[in-house]
Amino acid sequence: MFRLIILSLISIFIITGCYKKKDDKIRIAVSKEKSTESNTKYSDWILHHDSTIDLVYMYPMGIDSALVKLKSCNGLLLTGGQDIFPGYYGKIDDTARCGSIDRYRDSLEMLLIDAAMELEMPIFGVCRGEQILNVSQGGTLYIDIPSDYDTTVEHHNSDWSLCYHPVLISEGSQLSDICGDIDDNQVVTNHHQGIEKLGNNLSISAWSADSLPEAIEWKRNSNHRFIMAVQWHPEVMSYDHRLSSPLAKAFIAACEINSKKH
Repeated sequence: MFRLIILSLISIFIITGCYKKKDDKIRIAVSKEKSTESNTKYSDWILHHDSTIDLVYMYPMGIDSALVKLKSCNGLLLTGGQDIFPGYYGKIDDTARCGSIDRYRDSLEMLLIDAAMELEMPIFGVCRGEQILNVSQGGTLYIDIPSDYDTTVEHHNSDWSLCYHPVLISEGSQLSDICGDIDDNQVVTNHHQGIEKLGNNLSISAWSADSLPEAIEWKRNSNHRFIMAVQWHPEVMSYDHRLSSPLAKAFIAACEINSKKH
């Protein structure tokens, strides 16, 4: 009888341990990931740095389910994609000048950002992800850089191999702390829109040579948290690049810290 009790306790311990291990896994909410095999670069980028992470894809769930699921996650990754509906930042009359728009995705991501901030969850954005983070905090965008901004910098091209330019990192920024000394500041970037007015409680941590913001982060003097976004595409750059891999590692580390709070 005693032996049976011991075996039962061991079984319970093993089962509990297994569930505990599962619960301890880092979960990152991904706002949207393309489903084709050749377009899982955001997932590949994260999983390359930690293959044990559980990626949770928000877009297919529907808004209500996504917001519930977000509560079990430790971070939010805002990915690239279509233009944001300009009605969100007071330029509804310019809608015709935008490219394709996904109103469902806009609504989903705006609500995910609000919820993630309420949960004090790390947020990292890429390209469109930077833009919608800025808009969510009251910022605005240039509708079309080639038309609205005087520049000779190549920000957009149908040929991705031609879409790169250097960025200037702000000293003292969190981005600078993460990436350290950078010998190669060329980034892969492809966008026809960009930040015009900066959102509340955000600061610019990188610029292109024509002074367009290329990275933003949460102000250090306002409830400092890991909220960061870049206009370039670290997920398609060499993972060895100082403006790619360190960003993934820092975001994952922030998510791990967040996982230990709950």
